[in-house]
Amino acid sequence: MNSYQVEVACNATMTVGESPLWAPDENALYWVDIEGFAIHRLCPASGQHEQWKVDSEASSLARAANGGLMVAQRRGFSRFNPGTGELTLVAEAPFDQSTTRFNDGKCDAAGRFWCGTIYEPRDKPAAEMYVLERGNVRKVWSGGMVNSNGLGFSPDNKTMFHAETASHRVTRFAFDLLSGTVSDERDVRRFSTDKSAADYGGRPDGAAVDSEGNYWVAMFEGGRILKLSPQGDQLDEIRLPVRCPTMVAFGGPDLRTLYITTAGKRPAEELAAFPLSGKLLSVRMPVAGRIEPAYLD
Repeated sequence: MNSYQVEVACNATMTVGESPLWAPDENALYWVDIEGFAIHRLCPASGQHEQWKVDSEASSLARAANGGLMVAQRRGFSRFNPGTGELTLVAEAPFDQSTTRFNDGKCDAAGRFWCGTIYEPRDKPAAEMYVLERGNVRKVWSGGMVNSNGLGFSPDNKTMFHAETASHRVTRFAFDLLSGTVSDERDVRRFSTDKSAADYGGRPDGAAVDSEGNYWVAMFEGGRILKLSPQGDQLDEIRLPVRCPTMVAFGGPDLRTLYITTAGKRPAEELAAFPLSGKLLSVRMPVAGRIEPAYLD
């Protein structure tokens, strides 16, 4: 196991920080605060931090090939212009917004924006997976999950990884880049669902795939980031000064800085024990990540 030095990258405190995304053309990191109704940007070289308020929860981000960002919100997919702060709806959400919102998302190498949902009543596995492809929304599958998370694609574009946070499992699909379809779902790793167990290590949340094809996943309530092989073997672990990391992204000019969003909306006793909860954290890494593909209109 490597020895990691965890630092605070931004002192702003998030309610539910999510979806860190490196923008190489700006040398900047974007992320969202879902329940804070905000999009954030940090320029690490200067330390400049900005935020924009939004009117519908933003849950995940993707770079847009023609500039700006694509944003998955409760109301649907929107385009965001950081220069003006303008947010324009591109496609309305194809679900009941009173019970469901978009959650974790990533673009594939063909420029499609994949985004799963969270079914907020949590009383049945009614979440779904959607794809925004050139302005049109397509449903990929429905059910089998409550909280869709942890999307990532292998460097050879033949595998899609996915985490179902509610059932504490990570799976992988055979992925066809040309058609934008998945098949042959298989377990990568199942984690204990017994939260009272002494060795409870959290549940899988957001993730990123590095340049070697390994899967780095934030373990919500576990206070750690795990490095898993494509077959599910644990290869490394980063221990954190917070209990609830939410997602990771590789960034920096050399793509060797791992940025970690965290949750600040936690019980008082947890916040007292982990005062960095809700901060954006960073760790220098021995392996580089990859630039996430951009959305193509």
